[in-house]
Amino acid sequence: MTRFTGFALGTDQEEWCARLRALAAERLRPLAEKGEPGRVNRPLLAALGEEGLLGRVFTSGALELCLLRESLAYGCTEAETALALQGLGAYPVLRSGSDAQRERWLPGVRAGRTVAAFALSEPGAGSDAGALALEAVPEGGGGGSGRGDRGWRLSGEKCWISNAPEADFYTVFARTGEGPGAKGVSAFLVPADRPGLSGEPLDMLSPHPIGALAFDGVPVGPADLLGEPGRGFRVAMDTLNLFRPSVGAFAVGMARAALDATVAHTAARTAFGGVLGDLQAVAHRVAEMATRTEAARLLVYAAAEAYDADARSPQVPRRAAMAKLLATETAQYVVDHAVQLHGAAALRRGHLLEHLYREVRAPRIYEGASEVQRTIIAKELYREAREMRETQEAQAAQEVGEA
Repeated sequence: MTRFTGFALGTDQEEWCARLRALAAERLRPLAEKGEPGRVNRPLLAALGEEGLLGRVFTSGALELCLLRESLAYGCTEAETALALQGLGAYPVLRSGSDAQRERWLPGVRAGRTVAAFALSEPGAGSDAGALALEAVPEGGGGGSGRGDRGWRLSGEKCWISNAPEADFYTVFARTGEGPGAKGVSAFLVPADRPGLSGEPLDMLSPHPIGALAFDGVPVGPADLLGEPGRGFRVAMDTLNLFRPSVGAFAVGMARAALDATVAHTAARTAFGGVLGDLQAVAHRVAEMATRTEAARLLVYAAAEAYDADARSPQVPRRAAMAKLLATETAQYVVDHAVQLHGAAALRRGHLLEHLYREVRAPRIYEGASEVQRTIIAKELYREAREMRETQEAQAAQEVGEA
């Protein structure tokens, strides 16, 4: 694909996005409508696999992933979410799994036959991922030393887990105790049929499959590790740094759908002797919606470009946080104002904006709430300021010594 220039997409990128929007509306939307809210839609996943879109999640750069998610979200939010959840659950396997793990699980994920899930959050550890309590106790004891030469037993709970309890495997983060906080967390690939693992669905505002998991001495061995013991937090952050900008792209897709619907509605709906769009109060509000949406879109693309240029750059977490923050907050603003300008019709069950109004709220919370993103941004800004000050002080001391 032609690379993004910073201000506009290339022609081939625009054409690809248009094809994705058409695919979402014509093939994926009917499958989504046949699904049961709050349940994994396996026919929809299979269609995503047949179209090759699930495979692209694992071969695309961050920018292409953003374009994919934005385009699908515009035409079918359920398809976008199904694709993103597959990527979120399986990306740690791609990046940190063994050859055996990748060969066993990823072909099914790409084909839409195998459902993956990312199991990080807990009842008492949502935004503070370093406070995980799910415990991995070494077989034969070990007193929390983290050593699991003969394996571990997982005990505890996970909550707000997308695709639970219907997933075929879970990327699970548990405390193995190599160190305090995040330094003592390991990542495991846990098949859903492991003894001691159970779950239940949760009835949520958004129509996504979300549930809770209970681990009652679930056995895992060294072959189930994703990466090294005690390095699980890095596995989680590698995944989230990639997917956070694309959460913003999901939000931008919803905002653009709401904006387009609002422009069409206010250009045609008559009121007070003219159309709604002739009223300055309406026109100015639509202009504000469009401006915020465009700003969010560009920030998302910039964050994705930064990731593609150097995923390990210290600026990536800040850019990803900015993109997710602005895009999800903007989408909430745009959808809310779109509902207001449509009036009562937008509140009717089945209306596009009624659907988007339920969908748009969750992204401001999951994969790091807006408050967490602000904390990340501020932390990185002050870190850079501290490093600059220390560099300046060292240079001044060197100059004094040379004098």
